[in-house]
Amino acid sequence: MSAREQVTRLLAAADIEMGGPRAHDIRVNDERFYDRVLAEGSLGAGEAYMDGWWDVESIDELFLHLIRARLDSKIKSPGLVLQALVSRLDNAQNRQRSRRVAEQHYDLSNELYRAMLGPTMQYTCAYYGADGSLSDLDEAQRAKLELIARKLHLSPGMRVLELGGGFGELARYLAADHGCEVVSYNISRQQVAFGRERCEGLPVEIRLQDYRDAADDASDYDRVVSVGLMEHVGPKNYRDFFKLVARRLKAGSLALIHTIGGNVSRQRADAWISKYIFPGGVIPSAAQLTAAMEGQVVLEDWHNFGPDYDRTLMGWQDNFLKAWPELKVSEKLDERFYRMWLYYLGSCAGAFRARGLQLWQLVLSHGDIARYEPVR
Repeated sequence: MSAREQVTRLLAAADIEMGGPRAHDIRVNDERFYDRVLAEGSLGAGEAYMDGWWDVESIDELFLHLIRARLDSKIKSPGLVLQALVSRLDNAQNRQRSRRVAEQHYDLSNELYRAMLGPTMQYTCAYYGADGSLSDLDEAQRAKLELIARKLHLSPGMRVLELGGGFGELARYLAADHGCEVVSYNISRQQVAFGRERCEGLPVEIRLQDYRDAADDASDYDRVVSVGLMEHVGPKNYRDFFKLVARRLKAGSLALIHTIGGNVSRQRADAWISKYIFPGGVIPSAAQLTAAMEGQVVLEDWHNFGPDYDRTLMGWQDNFLKAWPELKVSEKLDERFYRMWLYYLGSCAGAFRARGLQLWQLVLSHGDIARYEPVR
């Protein structure tokens, strides 16, 4: 059977036609596409899209079909098998390697992120409300910040440790709107510079340091919060991460972890995402997190609002498309970057829509509080 016949048959199992009329059907522009997909799996498919070898009207709908049909488990290239074996032995998220994602992804132009993310500069899932009734991305991002604050039951004067600070908006919000003092750790130079400017005049200290350096901090904190960092911690470091959280957290206090979650335990990420978007990133499973927490912290609340990430990603895509004519000139971005970025946003949106990925917020304690009232 030819490569074309094999790929066509695989895609047909996901109700995807070659040259079909629907938004999720694929149009092949280069016949080399078929051999590349069979040889290289998801990495080859993504790179072929970047190279213009194939097109689709709706990347998000394509991935909805791919993930629901679990086609990722049906194409195993030799390179991916080797990668899986190496990942079981290697710590791809040690201090030195963790810098790759900051340099390759988070240190991209702040203007790109400002255009895509909007005024809140929140590069994590928005919260569209317990009933999903919010419609505006910026409003939903502000609702997410307030949700975090309410779950942490903050009081003015509390000292908050933030592990992985993004562009500084959560630290600014906790200081300006809730009267907290915040110490934030972040290894992205671009984000740290942006966050320091954003938090100027507030009791916020943003440190250009690895989150693990907080283990040497002599302070205890009233609250610990981590939003969007766990995806970069790595399976070999999960237990040490929760040990750090427990060590820095005062008695009778709370921590909140906001992370993408996976339905199965993995040691590595998708090959294309790992190479082009988040080097070293791995999505944790519930089993991996609970095993790492065991004996160190008590789980008070587990909230899943994964469908909101689909809406968030589509909002970012809309912003990116509107800004692209200006961005490609001002930031000197080419067509290959454009296709890479749309593939990233669309594939992730499709994964959340298919419920292949989740968004979790975990509230933790030392188990020394009388009762925790969940907030939604």
